[in-house]
Amino acid sequence: MKKLILMVGLLVTLPSFAGVSANVGITSDYIWRGMTQSDGISVSGGFDYEADNGFYAGVWGANINWGYATDDAGVLTDYGSGNEFDVYFGYATEVGGIGVDLGYVSFKYPGISAYDFEEVVLGLSMGDFGITYANATTSGFTDYLEFSYAIGPVGFSYGQYDDMGDNLLVSYGFSCGSYDCSVAYSDFSDDGYSGEDEDALVFSISASL
Repeated sequence: MKKLILMVGLLVTLPSFAGVSANVGITSDYIWRGMTQSDGISVSGGFDYEADNGFYAGVWGANINWGYATDDAGVLTDYGSGNEFDVYFGYATEVGGIGVDLGYVSFKYPGISAYDFEEVVLGLSMGDFGITYANATTSGFTDYLEFSYAIGPVGFSYGQYDDMGDNLLVSYGFSCGSYDCSVAYSDFSDDGYSGEDEDALVFSISASL
């Protein structure tokens, strides 16, 4: 957690470079694909690079709290608070009016590296409609398919995690002075993965630098 706070602090002190941006945020619950990752407040931050030719890359981190998890020694431990660090890169372009985004993401969890995994992600978009397919390239992890649609500040998405469950997200984005805010409702229907459904009403605030 201390490392993450230090990283977020650096975001507001580093000089700006062409094509490079930074982001910071705080949410009442870090929800990913319908499932909580923090079981409470989470602080996040990251850096992004975008080139004129469509290439992009970035890093992102957030604090998590999974409760019980298997640590690097293979022992089931009350893990408590920890961190997630992601590294990603890809290429985005437009073909015949359809947005195409092909990327790679590496998810790292220091101290519980048995949960580290990688995905190759394909995103297609046309207007306010989008489709995302994430192919898990790490053995033991499953693929994910999501459909999304936006009407102004209101966003809808439905996603299906193979052999895990389905999730529905409805969000509303708005400005909070110079910050970006959102309220979202998330519902996850379990399909034999965790043994229980999840739902959450989440408030988030973020800023880009």
